[in-house]
Amino acid sequence: MRLSSKILIDQSHRQAWSVDPDVASKMNPVNPNDAGYVRFVSVVEEMGHEVLVNHESLFSADLLAGIGVAVLPHAALDKWEKTVGRGSPELGKSELDSLEIFVANGGALLVLGETEQDKYGNNFNELVARFGAVVTNETVQDPEHSYKGVPTWPMAALPKLASSDLLFQVTGVCLYRSATLEITEGTLAEVFLRSSLSASPADAPMGVAIKHKKGRVVLIADSDVFGDDSVKDLDNEQLLKNVIGWLVNSQQAIADVGAKDTKWPTDDGAWQSLSQAIEELRPLQQKDGSIFDDGGNLEIAGRLLPVIISSIQALAPRFAHQSIYLESCVSDLEKWRLSGFLVPDFYDSLELYRPDQNRTNLLENLAVFSMYTQNGNPNRNLEAVITKTFWPDWLAKIETRYQNPSFIPIEFVAFTKGYDTNCATLFPETVAVREVNTYYWGGIFCDREAARFRRVSRSAQELLDIPLPPDAEALVLNQDLAKETFVLWDLIHDRTHSKGDLPFDPFMIKQRMPFWMYALEELRCDLSTFRESITLENGGDHRAKFIRYAILFDRLFRFPITGDRIRNYDGLGGQIVFAHLHQSGALSWTDNRLSFDWKLVNNSVVELCQAVEALYRDGINRSRQSQWIAAYDFVAGLVPPHPASNWSKGTDSLPTSGELREMVNLVLDDEFPLNVFYETLNRNLREVIDSTAGITS
Repeated sequence: MRLSSKILIDQSHRQAWSVDPDVASKMNPVNPNDAGYVRFVSVVEEMGHEVLVNHESLFSADLLAGIGVAVLPHAALDKWEKTVGRGSPELGKSELDSLEIFVANGGALLVLGETEQDKYGNNFNELVARFGAVVTNETVQDPEHSYKGVPTWPMAALPKLASSDLLFQVTGVCLYRSATLEITEGTLAEVFLRSSLSASPADAPMGVAIKHKKGRVVLIADSDVFGDDSVKDLDNEQLLKNVIGWLVNSQQAIADVGAKDTKWPTDDGAWQSLSQAIEELRPLQQKDGSIFDDGGNLEIAGRLLPVIISSIQALAPRFAHQSIYLESCVSDLEKWRLSGFLVPDFYDSLELYRPDQNRTNLLENLAVFSMYTQNGNPNRNLEAVITKTFWPDWLAKIETRYQNPSFIPIEFVAFTKGYDTNCATLFPETVAVREVNTYYWGGIFCDREAARFRRVSRSAQELLDIPLPPDAEALVLNQDLAKETFVLWDLIHDRTHSKGDLPFDPFMIKQRMPFWMYALEELRCDLSTFRESITLENGGDHRAKFIRYAILFDRLFRFPITGDRIRNYDGLGGQIVFAHLHQSGALSWTDNRLSFDWKLVNNSVVELCQAVEALYRDGINRSRQSQWIAAYDFVAGLVPPHPASNWSKGTDSLPTSGELREMVNLVLDDEFPLNVFYETLNRNLREVIDSTAGITS
């Protein structure tokens, strides 16, 4: 999805800035850029938003209906400025009330004031005072920190921010005859522009972001900062993008707390009967799925199985495209009953369950198998799950570039308790079968992955006072955007496993390789995806930038503290990323606040990607044993090994002359323990991590 909003720019209250280049030329024939907000409009439209202009209407509920952000540029009496609009620079009482209600209900407001605010005859202060701030009547002067040596063109001091990074990719902002701001005590506000310590007045607010009830307000004490003659100076244009992005996110916050859709199985008798019978059968099954004749278990199973079969048959009309599979599923269940409920065998029906052959958006599929669920139930219990395929046109198109016919992004519609866990996959290799099948497909539940990411990232942001760039905040707030992001990430990641100097062996763990080898493989694919997202974004894909935030935040915050510490390969990958970013200066943790130097992050991640790829490339010339050791040294150079590690003592302490498994046997379960940062994070986010089991939104 493209995050778009309607941005309404007021031109009806004697504004001193025009969004029309012809009008700006009439207002200031000698220098129309000094009267134009033409570039302002272009920037907002380039961000994907729709710009509307209010030429003559009063602000009202009807005018503001459907608007995301209302923009009020500086307004004045004609004796002070050349202006546009036939109305008064003063907002009427009903207009003030309408704008206040608009913000309180989740709208956003950008107000641009001016030096000597009182003289211009507008009553913007009466409006912004309702949100806890006003523009003063003074003028900032700063001979030491000024733009082009003009004391009344102050360079803003850029403070460290704690919640919203309105200064993302901003290192310099200049204002022009700026006033200052006064902020009412108790206002939920964050100052993002200040006068310098050498200015008069010193260290005074010049730009503030306010959260008011459900909405947001940005107030800046200078309107020239975004004018056509100034917006290209230093990082003023980037600041404009950040301000608009933060304001638009007010809508994302509202959507995040909206009502959730109720899915049809909730009230469907056949599904309720199926799921209840499966839950009653669950405690009867052994780890391999069989049922022992113990205390009447077989009699109970014999009573439940016809209920399961009849429920599947009652559901079948909803899944006409799966008729052959469902018939085979019923047959496999019958064979299981006739065997006396020995180890179940769903080989035949699994061969016919082929969601990869019908990747149609929103298509629902019913799966009933005896299976374990990864990161969930380790036993091969009978499970039922209804999935919905996520395959919009944009994904079908981009998959032609990253061809992966087995890739199936899916969402949950309903599931039995084996999926009321951390499991976010539906894989054929988890199903109980008599012999190994050919694996044609793999399903990733993008809704669960997105929901877990959002909950953990939001909690980490609050805990660590991480100032989120507007795009990152949007990703954390918006479930649909997060789903799209994870699907694109998974598509590229999954395909990357088969690309490179040492193709991935999916049974690496089963072959008892050291677990850091799998950690490096998963990390390699994520780092390659991160790098590929830069190429995609440069090619105009607006989703690509969100992939980078998803990879970073999931790898840094969720993976290292999810699950136990027994050969936790995904956790180790996150630890490696943290260590590398910290060593490169792209990430810092000071006073329990985590912050990123975003100008360094991309290059730092790409450097790590190149280092991992070099390890793989050089591995072609090494024995497997030597590659394990080289990989260990690489990881240990970033993440210190356990003090009791056998491997850290060097090759002389390893049984290099024996069989490979002897070396693997010396690997500690927690070969690379969590550092102090992650120990702290684990203590504080453990309940949040645990709460993500079973969530889908």
